[in-house]
Formats: sequence, structure tokens, C-alpha cells
Amino acid sequence: MYLPQHFEETRPAVLHRLLQAHPLALLITLDGDGAPVANPIPLMLDAARGPLGTLCGHVARANPVWHAAGQQVLVVFQGPDGYISPNGYAAKQVHGKVVPTWNYATVQGRGPLVVLDEAAAAHALVSRLTDRHEATQARPWAVGDAPDDYIAGMLRAIVCIEIPLTTLVGKYKLSQNRSAADRAGVVAGLQAQGDAPARQLADWMQDPSGGAA
Repeated sequence: MYLPQHFEETRPAVLHRLLQAHPLALLITLDGDGAPVANPIPLMLDAARGPLGTLCGHVARANPVWHAAGQQVLVVFQGPDGYISPNGYAAKQVHGKVVPTWNYATVQGRGPLVVLDEAAAAHALVSRLTDRHEATQARPWAVGDAPDDYIAGMLRAIVCIEIPLTTLVGKYKLSQNRSAADRAGVVAGLQAQGDAPARQLADWMQDPSGGAA
């Protein structure tokens, strides 16, 4: 991707924060004709496996994406984003030479697609994925809550995948190219909107690391 230096983010802990907060990734592979194919797939990060971490998830067995096993794939994670009005810029009152833009944070990773097509591995991975995403529930559901034969049938319908990350880079376009006064105005404008996406973007503009760096 096009990546000006002032928007580049390479700190693994900061990048991992986005992957964990926004786990729905776009997995991009090549089909048999060499054409790119994009599949939205939730992926869980195992930060302890490999220097950049390993992504884990599963796809429907009917989805041909898993036949790309061994292929170097691209994964794209999209963090907070939003429209930025020039009304928030302090410079608007000084010289008026301002225009709208769009702020966002996105992370791209690459690595080989690994297929885990064994019942025990699938059960373990699905259990970990479930436990991770059920953790915020008042009464977390667990894989063991469903009948064993039902779970076994569901597991036969999926294929588990892993992507050991070999590259990981972020583009955090958060008004770093503007003055401190302009940035403060943008943050204030986003906070004033009151909706959750705007507030989240404002938070990331103030601290994209979330204390993770």
C-alpha cells in the first residue's frame, strides 16, 4: 500500500492492539487463474507464536480459500476511521486553505496459509476462539455447552487455518501531518459528534498505542 513515512506504524505491540480490537480481517489469496480473491474472516492473534505473531481462524469447508494452503497471503485489518471536516482546523480561521480528508488506521500482514484439518486441532482452536469472544458476556457460552455429536458435525463442516506472520505494517493516518492546534480541533470535532465510531477515532488520534507501546 502507499505509505508515507509520517503515517507508518511498525511497533508490533501497537499493531497487535488493532488486530485484537478489530479481528475481522480481509484475507486475500489468488485463485487457480491468478486472480485475487478476498474473504472476510475473523482471525485471532496469538502474539506469543513467532516474532510478529500468528493469526488463527476457520473457514467453511465449502469455501475454496483453504485450497490456497502454502500460498503467501495478504490479510488486511481495518481499525477506526471517519470523515474529517475542515471546520475543525485552526488553520481555517487563519488562511482558509484547508480541505476535508478521511482519517483511518489499518494494518496489513503477510504470511503462508497453513491448514489444520484434524478434528482435535479444530476443536481446540474453536474453543479458544469462542472463549476469547465470549469473555465479555455476562454468562459466557462454551463449546462444551452444546451436545458432543452436534459439535462434531459442525467441526466437520469447517477447516481451521493459521497464518504465521512474516511481515506486519500499519498505516495510521491520524492527522500527523497537521499542526497540534489542527489536531486538537479535529479531536474536539469528533468528540462533539457523540457517536461511538467518532469517539473511538478521536481516542486513537490521541493515543494510537492505547498504552501498548
